[in-house]
Amino acid sequence: MIRKLFLSLLFVGVFTLGSFAQTGKIKFEEYDLDNGLHVILQQDHTTPNIVISVMYHVGSKNEKPELTGFAHFFEHLMFEGTDNIPRHQYDKYVSRAGGELNANTSTDRTYYYELLPSNQLALGVWLESERMMHAKVEAIGIETQKNVVIQEKKQRYDNQPYGTILPQTLSHAYEKHPYQWTPIGNEEHIRNAKDEDFLNFYKEFYVPNNAVLTICGDFKTEEAKKLVNDYFASIPKGTKEIYRPSIVEPVKTKEVRDTVFDNIQLPAVIQAYHIPAIGTPDFYAVSMLGKLLTDGKSSRLNKTLVEEKQLALQMMAFPMPNEDPGLTLAFGIPNMGVDPMDLEKAMDEQINLVRKDLISEREFQKLQNKVENDLVSSNATIERRAENLATAYTYYKSTERANQELDNYLSVSREDIKRVANKYFIPENRVVLYYLPKAK
Repeated sequence: MIRKLFLSLLFVGVFTLGSFAQTGKIKFEEYDLDNGLHVILQQDHTTPNIVISVMYHVGSKNEKPELTGFAHFFEHLMFEGTDNIPRHQYDKYVSRAGGELNANTSTDRTYYYELLPSNQLALGVWLESERMMHAKVEAIGIETQKNVVIQEKKQRYDNQPYGTILPQTLSHAYEKHPYQWTPIGNEEHIRNAKDEDFLNFYKEFYVPNNAVLTICGDFKTEEAKKLVNDYFASIPKGTKEIYRPSIVEPVKTKEVRDTVFDNIQLPAVIQAYHIPAIGTPDFYAVSMLGKLLTDGKSSRLNKTLVEEKQLALQMMAFPMPNEDPGLTLAFGIPNMGVDPMDLEKAMDEQINLVRKDLISEREFQKLQNKVENDLVSSNATIERRAENLATAYTYYKSTERANQELDNYLSVSREDIKRVANKYFIPENRVVLYYLPKAK
């Protein structure tokens, strides 16, 4: 339950890019329209379904410090309606066609998609073009979604046990970088923002030269290209300079430690280590280290601290796959009667073992097998494949990176895992939070 909570608070969660299960590679076609829109077409005739998605290269890190929460706010506002779609009717077009739709926001991008029967390709392309060209950014919709977003923050963060762990961790971990706030943003920023603030955000970021359109599934290439041209080619290229923060978080030289009292029954110990950006060689090693520690019942922290020593009810660790250097969170809930300090000490001991000794060949092989299985599984559906292709282009400007992830992971050695443990998983590079129940 706790892991699902954290992944939902991250919105995107911990995603991976991988190889296509049957061929080992994802075959796709890509091109650019004159307005800068990047288009990716990936055919799969296995089932009569299609996914039409658009990923905008805007997340919470592109926001102004005094106007946070805008990227996530637009995830909601974009379903309000357009010049040609009445309010609250956007999703009904999809449901009446037998499909489904959704969206999510992270620190670095916002993603929208429709899953439809393959004979509804034109509908999906039209819907996304409407969102890009004619979205209703007006007072009535803004006021409606302000209330929706504020209530969501209360439900998912403020009033949920352990819900404030992510905001607390980020605010303690970052001094300057905009990763210091979560995509949900600040309630007062959303409440007090003017309509023109939202309109300016839309004009800056919701433009074709800041987006990737991906179509995956059962479609004919020529038909798809014609529809894309008909609905998207006439959308004007954005003229405003797109804000890309160049802020570099200072290197950490001292541990940050604090205690937070919350409405919880059981305490928790959080360790957050600064790690490199997604796609870097060290990120792959750090990601494998996270799997080694807590991914599965036989993982080190689970096997030792949960099953054998019974110091913890639950242990987990996962990297945040951010475009700029991010964090790995290690999280533990002490067993009844266990002092959180004892659990923290035991967590440190397990990490120190990785820093001291190479993991065994057998353990390393098992880890590689798990990574390979996860990567192949990540492209088993057209929904995930569409997102993975879009992510590869958005972050790296290379869709082919989606086909290179397995090689990148398999190039990690046992020595690399030990090296990154010594480089990043050290006290002076971390935040430690004790979450304790409020006194009754």
